[in-house]
Amino acid sequence: MSEATTQAPPATGTFCWNELMTHDTEAAKSFYTKLFGWTTREMDMGPQGTYTIFINKGQDIGGMMACPKKEIPAHWLTYVAVDDVDASTGNALQLGATTCVPPTDIPNIGRFSVITDPTGSTIAMYKSAK
Repeated sequence: MSEATTQAPPATGTFCWNELMTHDTEAAKSFYTKLFGWTTREMDMGPQGTYTIFINKGQDIGGMMACPKKEIPAHWLTYVAVDDVDASTGNALQLGATTCVPPTDIPNIGRFSVITDPTGSTIAMYKSAK
């Protein structure tokens, strides 16, 4: 989901992004780059801080940012590509989901939302701006 990427938009219904929310981004960056041989690049997100892109074999595969609240444990969040974030979020709500993050634009990148399904699992939906 990087603005600098030249990758094609993800196919609808596929897992398309993985994002790590952590309280110690430097330790996590060190761990995952050593464990998997990933490289990284930093992206300034203004008031939201720095976003780290994980790169594997030249492909953007995921990102990392500081978890905004101490009471939220560190976690990985998976994104699924959808045709329409607003419609998909609405459909999820009708099926019993709750909204964690309402449909939100990421300038020059796309639109996303985060929901918790009726079983308590959290997942994000994403539509590329491309």
